[in-house]
Amino acid sequence: MNNHDEQIEEIFDIKNKKIELKSIVVYNDDINSFDWVITSLIDVCEHTPEQAEQCAHTIHFNGKCGVKSGSFDELKPKCTELLNRQISAKIE
Repeated sequence: MNNHDEQIEEIFDIKNKKIELKSIVVYNDDINSFDWVITSLIDVCEHTPEQAEQCAHTIHFNGKCGVKSGSFDELKPKCTELLNRQISAKIE
């Protein structure tokens, strides 16, 4: 097997690897303001202002909202930062 074949095989292995997608779910609370939640979603989850505002309204009216999807490893630091900002969030 030459080097090119090894690279193709490695790419194939990466593509066929199952990555379980998770979501950060933010829950409604009586502590945080809309503005703080919106600012945090923009800063931490890289939302647009419109996207963050829509999520904040969903959180308020439905009690929770999935705000970011990805692998557990990429979501963990984002969820931790939301928790550090006193926002009720967990990875599900």
